[in-house]
Amino acid sequence: MADFTYTPRGVCSKSISFSLEDGKIYNLKFQGGCPGNLSAIAKLVEGRSAEETKQILKGNDCGGKGTSCADQLADAIAYAQSQG
Repeated sequence: MADFTYTPRGVCSKSISFSLEDGKIYNLKFQGGCPGNLSAIAKLVEGRSAEETKQILKGNDCGGKGTSCADQLADAIAYAQSQG
């Protein structure tokens, strides 16, 4: 299992941490941001395909910011996948 921490940009959350094992997401945690929404996202993606999660969440916008915590999670997953 590989652990990752990502610093999101342009959103309220300060960090995103998660583990990847066999292409699946585990132990997703957001520091900061909207606690109800982000804990729901963490529950929904636990054990799910990182690739599918990335595709679903990419481009999600929050309040016209051009990004969101979900969109930043998609970026975090892409970063983790590029690390190998």
